[in-house]
Amino acid sequence: MSEQQTRPPKLPPRWFIRAAWVLHRGLYRLSGGRLGLRSPIPLGRFGMMRLTTIGRRSGEERVVILGYVEDGPNLVSLAMNGWADGDPAWWLNLQARPDARVQLTDGSRPIRAHRAEGAERERLWHLIGQYDGWGDGIDNFANLRSTETAVVVFAPRSASGG
Repeated sequence: MSEQQTRPPKLPPRWFIRAAWVLHRGLYRLSGGRLGLRSPIPLGRFGMMRLTTIGRRSGEERVVILGYVEDGPNLVSLAMNGWADGDPAWWLNLQARPDARVQLTDGSRPIRAHRAEGAERERLWHLIGQYDGWGDGIDNFANLRSTETAVVVFAPRSASGG
């Protein structure tokens, strides 16, 4: 094994990761949505989408900006919580209420989320690992967590809910 494979990856401090998320959402709001979202470049850079869920306890709308890749009509992301332990709130909300809405550079669409399992998860994990930013050492970063990182699939649904 090479030294790079045996050494744990170095992450920025947790406060820095959280501050970056807050700044990204602020940039989106201040620019009126002109900045902060982007489409993915296949097997290049991942995209950025705005996800609106319903809080599992509050019943209020909750918004987060996530990285994603495309898999046919589906969007795919990781519930990685900045590679820290625990699931991110947006994923907990989706487990309680899987119907949500995403905002992409070309508009808004309703989705239904599910956790990829088995062969689907393996295929999508490999796909995500081919993108800049997630690809380099994705398995090493995932090993920082005590539980498996969920691969979340956002499947399109009709505006009427079907």
